[in-house]
Amino acid sequence: MAWGESFDHLLKCKTGQLVFEDFLRTEYSEENLLFWLACEKYKKITRAREMTVAAKRIYTEFVQVGATRQINIDCVTREEISENISQPGPNCFDRAQKLIYGLMENDCYPRFLKSEIYQALLEQDEQQ
Repeated sequence: MAWGESFDHLLKCKTGQLVFEDFLRTEYSEENLLFWLACEKYKKITRAREMTVAAKRIYTEFVQVGATRQINIDCVTREEISENISQPGPNCFDRAQKLIYGLMENDCYPRFLKSEIYQALLEQDEQQ
């Protein structure tokens, strides 16, 4: 199963994303993946008006202090996004997205590989 080879392999697979999200939900940290996916979608937006709407939604849901799915980022990064949110560019979430990616890759992903969820899938895979 390619998901065990690298975190990128896992994220490139829709099913992998869903299984990883289920795992993160058991750790109460699914907001990390949801934020990362929202940023990936955001980067594909080309129209300025659409970008502004999407940026504000991401900010309200994940970045601002007290957000329903507040991500764990440093105050400098949070402040930087807050200052740019009125005129968001295509890269306004890049720094935060990198931080969250690193957190998932180095912290959550190794635990995922040891989790019952992943181990059960590996067993199923081997039996086929």
